[in-house]
Amino acid sequence: MLLAVLAPGADAAAGEAPSPVAEGLGTAGTPQAALAELRRLLPASAPWERWLERTGELPPAFDQLPARRLLPDPLRFEDGRAIRRRGQWPARRAELLRLFEHYVTGAWPPAPAWRVAERRVDPGAHGVAVESVTLEFGPGYQARLHLDLMLPGRGYPAPVFLTQENHRRWAAIAVSRGYVGVVYAGADVRDDTGDWVALWPEADWTKLQRRAWAASRCLDYLETRPEVDAGRIALTGHSRNGKTALMAAAFDDRIAAVISSSSGAGGACPYRWFSEAQFGEGIELITRSFPDWLHPRLRFFVGREHRLPIDQHELVACIAPRRCLISTALNDNVESAWAVEQTYHAALPVFRLLGVEDHLGLRYRDGPHATRAEDIEAYLDWLDAGFGRRKAGKTMASTGPSAPVFPTYAEWQKLSGEPGEPRRAAWRGRVALGVPAGPPAAEGGDGGWDRARAELLERVGWVLGDAPPLAAVEAGAYGAEPKPVATLLNRATPPSWLHKESLNFGNAVTGDLYHRTNVLGTDRRLPVLIWLHPISVSHGYTAGYFRGEQPHVSLARSGCAVFAFDQIGNGSRIAEVRDFYRRYPRWSLLGKTVADVRAAVDALERHPRVDPAQIFLVGYGVGGWVAMHAAAVDSRVAGVVSLAGALPLRADGPGKPSSALATVSRLYPLAPRLGTFVGREDQMPYTDAELMALIAPRPLLVITPGLTDRSEFDELRSCVEEARQVYARLGAGEALVFQRTDDYHRFSPELIWCLCGVETVR
Repeated sequence: MLLAVLAPGADAAAGEAPSPVAEGLGTAGTPQAALAELRRLLPASAPWERWLERTGELPPAFDQLPARRLLPDPLRFEDGRAIRRRGQWPARRAELLRLFEHYVTGAWPPAPAWRVAERRVDPGAHGVAVESVTLEFGPGYQARLHLDLMLPGRGYPAPVFLTQENHRRWAAIAVSRGYVGVVYAGADVRDDTGDWVALWPEADWTKLQRRAWAASRCLDYLETRPEVDAGRIALTGHSRNGKTALMAAAFDDRIAAVISSSSGAGGACPYRWFSEAQFGEGIELITRSFPDWLHPRLRFFVGREHRLPIDQHELVACIAPRRCLISTALNDNVESAWAVEQTYHAALPVFRLLGVEDHLGLRYRDGPHATRAEDIEAYLDWLDAGFGRRKAGKTMASTGPSAPVFPTYAEWQKLSGEPGEPRRAAWRGRVALGVPAGPPAAEGGDGGWDRARAELLERVGWVLGDAPPLAAVEAGAYGAEPKPVATLLNRATPPSWLHKESLNFGNAVTGDLYHRTNVLGTDRRLPVLIWLHPISVSHGYTAGYFRGEQPHVSLARSGCAVFAFDQIGNGSRIAEVRDFYRRYPRWSLLGKTVADVRAAVDALERHPRVDPAQIFLVGYGVGGWVAMHAAAVDSRVAGVVSLAGALPLRADGPGKPSSALATVSRLYPLAPRLGTFVGREDQMPYTDAELMALIAPRPLLVITPGLTDRSEFDELRSCVEEARQVYARLGAGEALVFQRTDDYHRFSPELIWCLCGVETVR
């Protein structure tokens, strides 16, 4: 097995593991071939198969769709024309809504004639009357929708707080604030919309879009009520109802304000930045687990999110110029604060064009998915300010929309004061990797690999940034992660066969060491794998959404110890990222994370359970890129597994689908000094080939997903082959292994099994 190669002292798990190798994955030339590939790769979904059988639909010709790794520009028509005037926006909005109907929501029927079938009045308690109304509409008036109005008894015409049946207590809070509270039967606890499918057979709407259409039918009725201020109707919803609220507000411009609370995938999180690659509920999971929520056509884009013509920030943009508040909990496993912020930043230019930048807001809640009364009160504060019922002032300062948590590239530029040009113009040249190894004298003064290596390390150090003084401190149990935090992050109770020891190390970072219980009471020292997670904002080193065992648990089945910690900006350390560049303007998040890895190595070298000669790094996504940097600058690292973490950045650039350099330098400013090379990638200080070479002659396994938008396979293979020259010169050609998986971009249970099973991945 692989881990037997890296760590021969480990106890291997028994069993057989198939090789995941695949050539040509993701290059299927016809829609029929693409569909066959998806059917082979994706977990079974019977509803999707039935839809395919019934409709005969095929995937689009992916190579004819634009490859956009970064979020599409909402202010640019599909034909490429830029929108520069406010008057152009309605046409673009109509274009976007047509695309959403086709790919995500399904198409709904036009507004029907309607009538009131039943109306009952309950005087209620404390002067709040409750009216129960049943509407009839559609073919033969066979469609029915129930809604309840809670009337505060004064202040008419009053603004409306419209929400779904299961948020009735939210509406009750709104009534206490002088709103007409309205709930309708468009939620799981009561849903009148399921019977509508047979009445409109020509519509291919989804469950969530039907519920959104139901909200519009409520507006039809509310506009006739004298108690209602029809110009101040707000729609709210939480979780799946938050998705519904966004859909309804995007399509119905009578909704004056919308609050989307923890709406996650299919809501405020873009598919490009909240997939299984970020341990999120991506397209595959949501279309299989909830097959009737969104259109089956969306499932075609699993692993090809960059080919999807639209993304969720554009649904938010379609709400402009009306008001939209996006609310999220920092440790909510259904979404990612960073992904939500990408939606916010990408939709904001539309609001800005229309002169209403302040109409788009963010609000963060501490903790997990649930809401409290204070959250709803704060939502109402935001509505009050927007509806002119009170000034923002003191109330909004304490409970209103939040500033983004994650730093931006523009903020880093301002704080660091760094010039647009790198300091070392000479670094624009390549470092030759094909030179012999050996001291300078042995090479006639040309320096050989040792000289090249020294120059590369200087370049890497410049990208990592100017680190502050870092004191060496002993790790210990004091300050370890408290149990309530571990419970919140789903790591308080490991399996019975797994021992967990919590530590505080380095600059007060918390981490956990795991190993099998069968070595307790012995003096045995184990190889250790430091697990470096991808962007995983809500839960850090544990995945918010995941099929099967958590990665650190499965890795521990190898018989190695596993050390895991949250990287800055993730899990227990989200707040730490907010002011990082204000505190350390010339350092970098990449440099900080590498420093944390090195502090972990310091702690593990001294730990009585760890073999200090066998400390390995296993990283996925951004964690894999971090692992290669940490191993490059720290020779104590015995070997590296980089899963979907190798990024051929110098091969990136205009016309390339990955935009990996812009992602890690500007979008997620992990290494912001690299941002100056976007658009001139050939001048990069170093490539991944050179980064891999710095790890030589230690073992390095580079695994890339077969179906991914992060990097192009041929370019990545060229990087590996270039680095192999150095490995070969150092007599370690077999230590560099390159693997392509027969899978889309995810850290799958099958991949973990290949890592931890009995067979070596080669």
